[in-house]
Amino acid sequence: MTDEEKKNGDLSTEAATPDGAAAQVRRNPVQWLGYKWNRFIENRKKKWNDFKALDKKTKRRKVADWLLNNALYILIFLFVIVVFAYNQNFLSLGSIVNIFMQSASRLLMALGVAGIIVLTGTDLSAGRCLGLCACICASLLQSNGVMNKMFPGLSFGIWLIPIALLISMAVGGTVGAFNGFMVSKFKLHPFIVTLGTQLILYGAVMWYVSLGQNNSAPIAGLAPEYTKLVTGGFKIAGVQFPNYLWIVLAITVLMWIVWNKTSLGKNMFAVGTNPEAATVSGVNVARTIILVFAMAGLLYGVSAFIESARVASNSTATGVNYELDAIAACVIGGVSFMGGIGKIRGVILGVVLLQLVNAGLVFLNFEPAIMTVVKGAIILIACAIDMRKYIAKK
Repeated sequence: MTDEEKKNGDLSTEAATPDGAAAQVRRNPVQWLGYKWNRFIENRKKKWNDFKALDKKTKRRKVADWLLNNALYILIFLFVIVVFAYNQNFLSLGSIVNIFMQSASRLLMALGVAGIIVLTGTDLSAGRCLGLCACICASLLQSNGVMNKMFPGLSFGIWLIPIALLISMAVGGTVGAFNGFMVSKFKLHPFIVTLGTQLILYGAVMWYVSLGQNNSAPIAGLAPEYTKLVTGGFKIAGVQFPNYLWIVLAITVLMWIVWNKTSLGKNMFAVGTNPEAATVSGVNVARTIILVFAMAGLLYGVSAFIESARVASNSTATGVNYELDAIAACVIGGVSFMGGIGKIRGVILGVVLLQLVNAGLVFLNFEPAIMTVVKGAIILIACAIDMRKYIAKK
């Protein structure tokens, strides 16, 4: 293409292709969204036309497969309709915003666990890791003069807030790297490694809360500067939007970049798909596993910093069973335990849907025991559907 043609805005041969056309409109967000929407509609039309061209028997099989593959989403949709019919406040603005806020507080842990699941692993220590980091943050950021202050000789100052965050991330990252080292170097299954780490961390958090003058009591009396930094925010239409929402949003974007635009992300999916083939391709499998586990630990550390301020009274119970919510959210969002499959948007969707179910059970006045049963059932159903898809592909 000549300079004159470029000035006139003529498309090159490359720009005439879909990817080239996309490159032409990327600079304009409105045009980019319009382009993506048109591509989406075109793909749907093509799939519909292909479906109509099938014979009746194949159509019935396709419909049955679609219903089975999306059974969990269909059940959740029907559940939402039932809860809304029972109580119309379930889908009120305040309720929806609260569901999104609860989702945001759990999203970082889910993103960490998702990376490990992509490697065909899991992390049973995530909740205890968060609990230990949250207690560390709370103990460092108590207000001056609080009764039963854990470390009375430590005077609170604004400078302690970033230090507490860094310490929390360091502890989480160290735990994650340790898990990854045990998995990669000793070829131990992540289930066994993280189960052992879970017990170690539980003992560690029990020991930590007994230090100083705390005597194993919940660590409360957090500095208002800390809690305001995390939970403070602004109101829109009378609804409070906390500051941690923007922290979670920024880290989610960063994780999308890591998963999709970096060599670590590409290596993670390669190892999850076929570690032997990844090794032949020159991927350092051990290094990738350690880095993914360490990255998950860093996310637990940031999540603990947020959760510590949200809970405001941290104890050995902080973080208990959080890993179950994270695992459930990942499998709902399509992160496959078969490895090598998963998307950030799927994890986000899974977290929101799980919190939607939790909120619905609360509106229906179900006991916590029933809520735990439902979470377990969701994990089983999602894993069964995931396995069915895997077998069908083979």
